[in-house]
Amino acid sequence: MAQLAKFRTLLFSAIGPAIAVLILLFFAGYVVLGSSGILAWGDYSRQLHVARAELAQVDRQRQQLKNRVDLLDPRRVDPDMSDELIRRQLGVVHHDEVVVPLH
Repeated sequence: MAQLAKFRTLLFSAIGPAIAVLILLFFAGYVVLGSSGILAWGDYSRQLHVARAELAQVDRQRQQLKNRVDLLDPRRVDPDMSDELIRRQLGVVHHDEVVVPLH
């Protein structure tokens, strides 16, 4: 009987630290395997690389559009650009003219 009482006392005194260890293991697992854990960093860096490449492409397109808009500024219209747009929109190209698109 005395050994059973000692065993119960030992068991009850070990429950608190065992629960603490399980909680620490849970958080350690979340640090490694969680949605923002160590293993997710590789995926996040890949997504960042893709997003930066897409941003660079959008910036190039934006710069091209800005250049075209600047060429069509009413205060200083580029005659070649306006002629190209008018002919393309209205379809007024003479039979002996050749239109060469530059892009």
